Amino acid sequence: MSSCKVAISNTSAFSPSSSSSSICSPNSSSPRLLRLPKSSGLVKTLAGGESSAVLKRKRPPRLDIPAFFAEEQDAAAAAAAAEEEVVEVEGDGFSVCCKKGKRNEMEDRYSASVGLLDDSNKALFGIFDGHGGAKAAEFAAENLEKNIVDELNTREDDGEIELAVKGGYLTTDSEFLMRDLRGGTCCVTALITRGNLVVSNAGDCRAVLSRGGAAEALTSDHRPSREDERERIENLGGFVECRNGVWRVLGSLAVSRGIGDQHLKQWITAEPETKIVKLEHEHEFLLLASDGLWDKVSNQEAVDIARRLCVNVDKPQPLSACRKLVDLSVSKGSNDDISVMLIQLGRFC
Repeated sequence: MSSCKVAISNTSAFSPSSSSSSICSPNSSSPRLLRLPKSSGLVKTLAGGESSAVLKRKRPPRLDIPAFFAEEQDAAAAAAAAEEEVVEVEGDGFSVCCKKGKRNEMEDRYSASVGLLDDSNKALFGIFDGHGGAKAAEFAAENLEKNIVDELNTREDDGEIELAVKGGYLTTDSEFLMRDLRGGTCCVTALITRGNLVVSNAGDCRAVLSRGGAAEALTSDHRPSREDERERIENLGGFVECRNGVWRVLGSLAVSRGIGDQHLKQWITAEPETKIVKLEHEHEFLLLASDGLWDKVSNQEAVDIARRLCVNVDKPQPLSACRKLVDLSVSKGSNDDISVMLIQLGRFC
């Protein structure tokens, strides 16, 4: 398979650089001291006849500053830089901006592949919002594409595309569970093949289409507060309850579908819901984003902001649109990880 692929698959991309050298040696028996340079003093000449009096200000005592104070300042600066860490990527027909929230670890991931099965008009994109750590999101970003493509290779009929995507999600879930790792991830993917836009999701990542400037959600968030999801969970012997204003599965997880979540797997299914749309010229772009965006920014608001930078302009700026949406969510009080991908559908028509 020949493809142009970009994927975030580890946390190092979101970590500040550690190349700065240490001020004091960890092997030294006592802390090394930083000395301020000697002051040259203040010299004044007073006019008074032929002779002049020169007064020198008394030098202050030399200050010794322990090096660990400087180390603490470096650590604080590094922590502040980490809080602001942003990853931005522009690719063939897509742009993405990811910003770390207030958690210690960035738990969002994304994947993007253009040129699937040696066809430049076939592509697969994904946004993955991890919870309980980044392992599940990282695994899905690295493996879901392969599993969906494997399923597509065994299904030649267009009517089986939805089954192929479903099989890819469930296989990825099974493979992750076999690793006995904690945590889970919400997913939203967009497969472009044979002139179709195939959008799938499990969890509360969302896909929103701009159709001539009108926002159209192609996915529905999987939350325990959704009546059909609550009934599904209760029919399986589980329950849904509200804690601190948020509906949760067994009082724990605030989403009802996703990859992983082994301790709740009886009720948390990885089976996606899928919608297939025939690509048309009025389809301008598609936004894929984690709930870090959608919890603060409405579908139409997101489309309006992105459209001003991407449609009917001399020089489209899709990356700037992604960045602007991330910044808007932060300005509205989001503390969550935020990932926004904009796919220019005209590239694949």
